[in-house]
Amino acid sequence: MTLRSAIMKIVQQEDLNFLVTNRIPRRLATRFVGWFSKIENPLVRDVSIGCWRFFADLDLSDARETRFRSMHDCFTRRLKEDARPIDMDPGILVSPCDAIVGAAGRVEDGQVLQVKGFRYALDELFGGDDLAAVFRDGCYVTLRLKSSMYHRFHAPHDCRVGSVTHIGGDTWNVNPIALSRVERLFCKNERAVIRTTLTESGQAVTLVAVAAILVAGIRLRFLAIPLDRRDTGRRQFPCDVSLYKGEEIGWFEHGSTILVFAPAGFRLCDGVTQGAMIRVGQPLMRIPA
Repeated sequence: MTLRSAIMKIVQQEDLNFLVTNRIPRRLATRFVGWFSKIENPLVRDVSIGCWRFFADLDLSDARETRFRSMHDCFTRRLKEDARPIDMDPGILVSPCDAIVGAAGRVEDGQVLQVKGFRYALDELFGGDDLAAVFRDGCYVTLRLKSSMYHRFHAPHDCRVGSVTHIGGDTWNVNPIALSRVERLFCKNERAVIRTTLTESGQAVTLVAVAAILVAGIRLRFLAIPLDRRDTGRRQFPCDVSLYKGEEIGWFEHGSTILVFAPAGFRLCDGVTQGAMIRVGQPLMRIPA
């Protein structure tokens, strides 16, 4: 057994992992990492990225740039042209991000599955918005971005963004260990509810970008004002932004989760099952005729 595999075996023990990633001052740790990751010093950058490579399966082969100013610059990297082909079938809603598929399926009377045994209510997730009624019997997918993955997310179809609601909250880890221990975790963490309508049909599709520990921020390309994680309340930003399928929406400043919600009639594409890997532009849901 190598040194790395021995260390990873210890770190991945459930009790230790939960203790290390959740029973620390989460907000303080997140603010510190947000500051530290942006230090543009070659030694700090190289040591930071080196440690990151040691603990994660970081692959930079498809990155547009090969040199980075800081660890943050590497976190938010862009990809080479055509690194993520977009499925242009008009009847397909594509994945907005690279991710591991978590809980997915039908919304049951306004409730969705976090993990087996834990459910949460859409009205709580959306912060009391009227969206809960829109997706009451719809379809949903949980997409978890690991820290080593590409952190930018994109439009799942040609659409118009009508509003963004930023809801302040905690920074619990969103890995499977925490999801199985913290009830209604997505409803407790900071999140951005991005309301869109498909350009051709006018059907509602909503993305919820959920922050987590060490996520120094959620950034949306079309908002002039950055979402301030220090805000503890609920703030709505009216928008009127048209996006084409595959166009960049924004990025996380570390790994996290995106929840995708569509109304009744949408259904999951083949292969979109719990534990599956998916990339930007690959089929996610089939749009009803």
